[in-house]
Amino acid sequence: MPVADVRGVRIPYEVHGDRGLWIALSPGGRRSMADVRDLAMRLSKAGYRVLIHDRRNCGAADVSVEGDQSEYEIWADDLHELLSQLNAAPAIVGGGSSGCRLSVLFALRHPEATRALLLWRVTGGAHAAAILAELFYARYARAALQGGMAAVCEIETFKEAIEAKPSNRDRLMAMDPQAFARTMNNWASYFARGKDQPIIGASEGDLRSIQVPTCIIPGNDQRHLRQCALAAHRLIANSELHDLLPERPDVDMVPVEEWLAKMGDIAVIFTGFLARMRIAA
Repeated sequence: MPVADVRGVRIPYEVHGDRGLWIALSPGGRRSMADVRDLAMRLSKAGYRVLIHDRRNCGAADVSVEGDQSEYEIWADDLHELLSQLNAAPAIVGGGSSGCRLSVLFALRHPEATRALLLWRVTGGAHAAAILAELFYARYARAALQGGMAAVCEIETFKEAIEAKPSNRDRLMAMDPQAFARTMNNWASYFARGKDQPIIGASEGDLRSIQVPTCIIPGNDQRHLRQCALAAHRLIANSELHDLLPERPDVDMVPVEEWLAKMGDIAVIFTGFLARMRIAA
């Protein structure tokens, strides 16, 4: 598997297909690129070249906890650099959940490099903002302050990062716990500020400024409220909305596996959308 040096961080990636316009896909949570490999392969069969990668702090990429921006802004800038290295921009950019946040921020920060957006499981609302700030950041900050970096290495996300790439343990253990906690708490604050936004990470003005064709598949649980996808559809002028799974408003988060099982349907929606928008492969 190829690995790129992206702004000082080693990022594994794959390219599916050898012709056509470029699409870049990102998964949700801190999950690896394996979650979007099936979708990438389906889109490549439709005639696109599809880039998938492990974002920093995800999968087998290097761990890197630093920076004054939100983590999804950092991810967006990493993707821009990776696309630039591959001479793949402008690209169609898409993702689900945290990958959706990355994609929206990519379009806002790098509009000249964005042909279209493919979004699913849009995240928003006070419940999502609170629970994800804790899940992704606050608990790691507490662990660092209470037990040092050795404690961080034993908790979920970073334990998985070490299993995927053992050298990540050395990277983590070399970090100052106080600095690590400050960055984690800063990243958490972006979620807290996003609770009143239409979708986490983007204001009304941000969404209205997006000019590229955008396909939106709503989520169906409390972290991925359908109303947030509806808001994005209302504010992004050149957008389409496509419902896929029925709403389950009593569920905190529908298992990711239910969405992974629908990648064939998602591929059909996206290829149909791109054809209607004449963003041909």
